[in-house]
Amino acid sequence: MRKLFFVLFFFPLFVSAQVVDFDKLTPEQKLGQTLVIFVDVSNADKYKNVIEKGLVGGVLIQWGDYSLEQTTALTAKLQSWAANSPSRIPLFISIDYEGGTVYTPVTLGFQYLPTNMMIAAANDEDAAARLFYLAGLQLKRAGVHMDFSPVLDVNINPGNPIIGVRSFGSDNELVGRMGAAVISGLNAAGIISVAKHFPGHGNTLLDTHYDLPVLDISKEEVERVHLAPFKKAIEAGVPGIMTAHIIYKAYDPLRPATYSKKILNDLLRKEMGFDGLIISDALDMAGAAEEGGGIALNAARTIEAGSDIALLGGFLNAQDIFNQILALTGKEVSSARIDEAAKKVFDLKKKTGLFETPEETEDVSEAFNKASEIIAQKSVTVLRNNKNIIPLKQETGKLCAVFFAPTRFADEITSFTQPFLEKGWDVNYYNAAMVPSSKDLKRAQACAAGADALVIATLQWTSKPFARQTAAVNALLAKYPDAAVISMMSPYEVTSYPKANTVILTYGINKFSIKTAAEILLGGREAEGKLPIELK
Repeated sequence: MRKLFFVLFFFPLFVSAQVVDFDKLTPEQKLGQTLVIFVDVSNADKYKNVIEKGLVGGVLIQWGDYSLEQTTALTAKLQSWAANSPSRIPLFISIDYEGGTVYTPVTLGFQYLPTNMMIAAANDEDAAARLFYLAGLQLKRAGVHMDFSPVLDVNINPGNPIIGVRSFGSDNELVGRMGAAVISGLNAAGIISVAKHFPGHGNTLLDTHYDLPVLDISKEEVERVHLAPFKKAIEAGVPGIMTAHIIYKAYDPLRPATYSKKILNDLLRKEMGFDGLIISDALDMAGAAEEGGGIALNAARTIEAGSDIALLGGFLNAQDIFNQILALTGKEVSSARIDEAAKKVFDLKKKTGLFETPEETEDVSEAFNKASEIIAQKSVTVLRNNKNIIPLKQETGKLCAVFFAPTRFADEITSFTQPFLEKGWDVNYYNAAMVPSSKDLKRAQACAAGADALVIATLQWTSKPFARQTAAVNALLAKYPDAAVISMMSPYEVTSYPKANTVILTYGINKFSIKTAAEILLGGREAEGKLPIELK
């Protein structure tokens, strides 16, 4: 399927005669091409001046509760400002569209992506490539060119506080295959995929948003486990790779990968043969600050180390940052390295067709939903069925379903009741708080009393569960051992429920996965999903 995609779809390769000559750009204009700022629909206007001056080459749109129309209007406005810059070079407009804990049903109006772990549990490369091809068409339609996806971190550490379901799993071969499928789909749609977080964020106990992890593991383990998916991505033609704010002592005991020539140049460029864009992770993260400088100094350092784009972050004075980086040129970063980085950015903008009038792209929402449904149906996993509760023996009866989930998922949750209602069940369900109160527990116990079937649906984001949710679930299980537990996000949480005899995993919450779980309980569908991680 991946080969088929590359035959049928490709980046536009013709370039308008109006494209500026790169060699005629000033040093300031070249530097600007290497810098990316973070904007959202509500704060973009504050960056109009620096965009019109050509001080940045791209933006990362921050996620929020905005409509697709607002997002599309934003990208058009941003490009109109870039068209007023001295070089008139269009912006790279990027997004973190990866599913799972980084994306919710209210993000920028785009459709809800299955999590990477859900995609891996379905283990269908063609389905994954198709989904991201359709997702890419929707991004392109809204004026987005670059997606910071796929996550290629091999999540071998159950205690990882930030990756979890963002990873395809704990097996490097599976992560590599599914990552290559995602890259294939995005590339086919004309979207630049960016694999992250090199050389791997799957074996950490710290979140780089708040700390700097230091990994003291052998080169052999790094190469065998963590680099393998990135090698697969390079073979698949990934255009971009994002760095990790992590010290790998076996390669560079002093600097995080983001600032390490040994990792970005010697390992990624020379040894692994990657010739695409290297993009730093956000430099306003605490893990990036551990290098000891401010954002400007660290932007200079990451470019000198080998990054072609520095993600400056948000809530900053972009004019001041630019001036500071310019002052560091010749000291912390060479003008030759800036030229090299800017040329890579400029050439990829041409290859992607940014200098051309965008082609009309049809709305593929319906096809996207169908592709998402197929993955959900193939991914839902029965982890435990110790008492043969699945399928439910009764044809009909009273169902109590308690969902511990954010209210923003309320519309998705209602899909669970549909198969039961169609079978004639009397359904009583409610959406309890993620961190339930005593009132929530009392209401759950009242619902469960007299029910013929009890379903407890839990949602924990990462490896560290909400203690009150765990306590409430275990209290219900102690009284109702035949209850079925549906883990709706992180499968690692099920180790907190050793007395749960019936456990279903969905690896993420959407209307298709929830409905599939109900159909499996009722015996209308066989579970097809395979656990993509090791649970201890």
